[in-house]
Amino acid sequence: MTEIIFLVEDDPEGGYTARAIGESIFTQADTLKDLKTYLRDAVHCHFEDEQTRPKLIRLHIVHDEVIAS
Repeated sequence: MTEIIFLVEDDPEGGYTARAIGESIFTQADTLKDLKTYLRDAVHCHFEDEQTRPKLIRLHIVHDEVIAS
């Protein structure tokens, strides 16, 4: 695996949540900067062996916005 993809969404209580697609990795943070740090740590913990660890972490950021019609 060369990359792992995370679905990042706004947390209703504030901040962000992220979950990996195809892996059991989930984390949350108050800022995107903190989230990126936590994601790196989570990926390193989940894939202890450097040979199997994805080299890239891709974020698919979903942001819902509601506008009046």
